[in-house]
This record gives sequence, C-alpha cells and structure tokens, in this order.
Amino acid sequence: MKLSGVSNSAKKNGGAAVLSTPVKSGIKIGDASGDVNSGKPADGSPVPSSPVTQVVQTGFSSGVRTGLRGRASVSSADKGKGIVVDNGIGDEITFKDVTLGPHEGEVRFRLIHFWEAWNVQSKTLIGVEMILIDREETVIQGFIPQGRVDVYLRHLKAGALYRLNKFFGAKSKLNYRVAEPDVTISFSWNSALTPLEDSSIRFPEDRFRIHGYRTFDAACDLRGDLYDYIGHIKLVNGQVPGGNLLLDEADVAASRRVDLHVQTHDDPVLKVCLWDKAAFEFVDKFNATKGTARVILVTTLNPKRFGVLSLSSMAPSRVFLDDDVEETRVYLNWLNSNSDVANRVNAEVVTKPETATLGDLFAYMKRPSAKVAWFECTATIDAVVHGSDWYYIGCGVCHTKATRGPTTLMCKKCGKAGIDGVAHYLSKLSVYDHKDQAIFVLLGDAGEELTGKKAGEFVESYYQANDAVEGEHKVPVPQAMIDTIGQRRTFVVKVSSHNLEGKTQTLTVTKVLPIEAVESKASLGEKSDEEPVSGSGDHADVSVKRVADVSVPEGGKRARSG
Repeated sequence: MKLSGVSNSAKKNGGAAVLSTPVKSGIKIGDASGDVNSGKPADGSPVPSSPVTQVVQTGFSSGVRTGLRGRASVSSADKGKGIVVDNGIGDEITFKDVTLGPHEGEVRFRLIHFWEAWNVQSKTLIGVEMILIDREETVIQGFIPQGRVDVYLRHLKAGALYRLNKFFGAKSKLNYRVAEPDVTISFSWNSALTPLEDSSIRFPEDRFRIHGYRTFDAACDLRGDLYDYIGHIKLVNGQVPGGNLLLDEADVAASRRVDLHVQTHDDPVLKVCLWDKAAFEFVDKFNATKGTARVILVTTLNPKRFGVLSLSSMAPSRVFLDDDVEETRVYLNWLNSNSDVANRVNAEVVTKPETATLGDLFAYMKRPSAKVAWFECTATIDAVVHGSDWYYIGCGVCHTKATRGPTTLMCKKCGKAGIDGVAHYLSKLSVYDHKDQAIFVLLGDAGEELTGKKAGEFVESYYQANDAVEGEHKVPVPQAMIDTIGQRRTFVVKVSSHNLEGKTQTLTVTKVLPIEAVESKASLGEKSDEEPVSGSGDHADVSVKRVADVSVPEGGKRARSG
C-alpha cells in the first residue's frame, strides 16, 4: 500500500493531499500532537489559513463504503496533521500481551478484514471494525471509533501490514464476537498508524475459526461468537449447482439474499443465508465459475433456528469458493476423493418441510419449546374472507408495506421516498381438513401461485374496466380467487412468533404447491409429527380476526370450527 507523505509544499488536488516526495515506512497516520478531527493543534495555536481538505474516498476494494468527509490541517510546525513523518519505534507488544487500558507501545499486524459498524435503529455510523493477525498467528479484533474514521479509513487496505503506536485495550463485546481474545485494540486520540513495508518478518495471511454442525447447534440463538463454516454446496436458491447455473444479479439485488444448503462431510445439511454484501460477493464468484463451484467457506456466521438450524451471514462475513484459500482447496481434494458423500443426500429432501395436519399445527403452537417453523399442510379451501383488503401496496424492491407521504409513497425499510408502489397479495382464506378449520393468509408470491396472476394485474384490470372509480376505491376480491373455493391444495405455512405468543392462530402461507403435487401426496398418505427439516423465507406476520362475510360456493361444504 503506497501513501504519500505531507511536506510544507503540499498541494490540493481533487480534495486529497499530493506530495512531492513519497515516504515509505516513515509515514504515520494520526498524531498525538493535534486533534485531527477538529483541525486544531494541541497547544491551542490558530488553525493555518490554508487547510487541506481531504475527502474519504468511496468504493474500496474491501467493499467498505462511507459518505463521511474528513478534514486535516497542515502547518509548518508539524502540528494538527493527519500524516506525519516519524522514525520512532516503540516497544513491540504481541497480541497475547495486550491488556485492558492504555498502551504506549507498538503492535505490528496484518489487516485481514475491515467493515463499517452501523447503529440499526438510528442509522448512524458507530465506527470501523477490523480483524487483525500478528506474527504469532494470534487473531484479535480492532476498532476505530466514529470520530477517528475519517483519519484512518482511507489508508486501510485488506491484506496490508501495519504498525500501530499508542492504543487502548478495550473490553471485547459479548455479542457477535469475531475473535477469541477478551480484549479489543481500539484506536485512541493519540494513536499513530504506519504502513509496514518491506517487512522481513512473515505475517500469516489469514486464520479461520471453522466449526461444524454440533458447535453451531449448541450456539444457536445465543448471539455469541461468530464462527466460520465450510462444506460442499447442495443447493443454490433451491437449484442443484452445475449445468451452467447462473444467478440473476437483479433478482439478488431485489431480495438482498442468496439461500444455500451446505453439508460438511457426513454432518446434517445446514441452510446458509447470505445477505447483502456476502450475497453479492457469492454471486460474483459463483457466476465466474459458470455455476460449477462445489465448495464454500463463509466466515462469521450467526446460527439461528427457523424451523431448522440456519446460518446467517453478518456484516463481517466473507465468502470463499473452491480454490480461493488453502482450506477450500483441502476440502475440495477430499470431496474429489469421496464423491459418494456429495450424492448421499437427495437435494429434494434438503428443502422439504415436514407434513402436518391443521390439528398438528395447533398442537405444535402450544408446545413450550416450539420455535418459528415451516410445515406442509394439505387442506381444502372453504371460503374467501371478505371485509378487508385482499392486497396491499408495497415497495417494489423489498415488498414492505408503503406509507403515504405528502405527495409520494415511502418505504421505511429502504429509507426512500418516491418509490414505485406495487400491489402484493394479502388474501385470507378459510380452509379445513378432515377435522379442523383455520384461517390462512396468502402473502406475495403465494397468492400468485394460487390464482396464476400477480395481484397488480387484477388491480390494474379492475380500474381499466371501471374508469369512473376513484383510486381510493376498494377493489373487490377477484373472481379467480373465488374460483379456488373447493380446491384441495398443499400449502407451506409458517408458524410465526405471533402464533407462539398466542396473539393469533391465523397462519401465514409462504407457498402453494401445484395441484399435481397434492394428488401425488394424497396417494402416498404422508404424515409426520416431527419438526420441519427446512423452511421458506421470512414474511410479515398478519393477524386476522374471524369474520362472517365470506364467499362460499353453492352447495359447498362448511367444516366445523377447530
């Protein structure tokens, strides 16, 4: 990593300091002699009349982006600088010797990875977090507070070597830890970061904390350490990899996720959900292999249980395939020598939820140990519930219900105004099986799978046929929905947190299987009282009260209430 030093003749060029003479290991980022953020020298002397404004660039190779602007002042007295020349070398401290409190010494390390930490509620930047490794292969977490980000961020490069003088040993957070030590190296007001070039000491490239099914199962929902996971890919978004399988980048951008099913040796198959940056990183690498990638290593995964044990990517997660690192190459060699393992589990079995009757669902919801889960349930549509909207207007990107602004629609989740509103299903059906009755709510694609059309098509055609109708008019339930009354279908239903908390017994439908699948299942007579093997994506929970205003076909059967 090459940086330019600052001389008295520094010139302003595109918002960055351009220097006449490059400086190597003598460059020091951050200086105890002044407050870089305020631009004021430590001795209280006036700020120079011609400060150099430095803009933190966006689009780093690591994927970290920021919109922050930093200011650094240059004075002839070498005070208040963000970068100074310094030949001093402090006493070196290894990561194992770092303790709580201030340190005057120096640590040397390789910067493995760094990412922005944001407050989800206030949407403000907390700081920059890092994973560092020293010559002894000890990995520790680093942290740059928000007030110092503009000083250091533009000089960070994943894989580069640095030495850091003066820092603070802070207590590591308990939740979502990415390294084993209980102490974090935190940059303080007087910290100075220097690129370590031409080092004669070999620093390890990386170090992973790879664990298997048992460790993740034991750590599920505890919000503790984030471990790494490696295995061979069984499914990518429900499809078997290979055969020139390519992922649509636009679809991934809209959903912000990629769902994988991965197996390590003979362990059970785990669902791995990649979000945002990790999802895009996987798409780029997977498509580059033309869908032939077989092995994946994902770092810092959070184990959660959605019916089954699932691993979810986090902000610091990274993705490696086949030949990317030594660990994936070793696993790929093992897989090539044990090809029978890859075919031992049928891909269809991986994602198939367990079957359950309506009675089974109600009984499961009463279990003290029950968690959010998905089931396949076969039932007959008895009626279409009226009296409330059968669709809602949502964001065209994330499907979140839109809110009305003064002149435009807004999306709270995306944080955008002026969005394109799209009609999505929100239909209530009364269904029954051999002895119980329930209310199902169809959301999004589930309604389309039942009627064969998108909700927006029905809404648009209604207004086209009724020109005099105002936009606020309630569109009646489409005939195509009413025509489904009497059909016996198999639904993938979600037992949500609202069901488990006793707030409602209304069940959310995330998918409707084709009629042929129902006929096939009826001939097999499948039934199981076990918890599901897998499930679909998360959807909004909808609470629906029982209403008397329903559509019932002439001569249609009414089931007794469960």
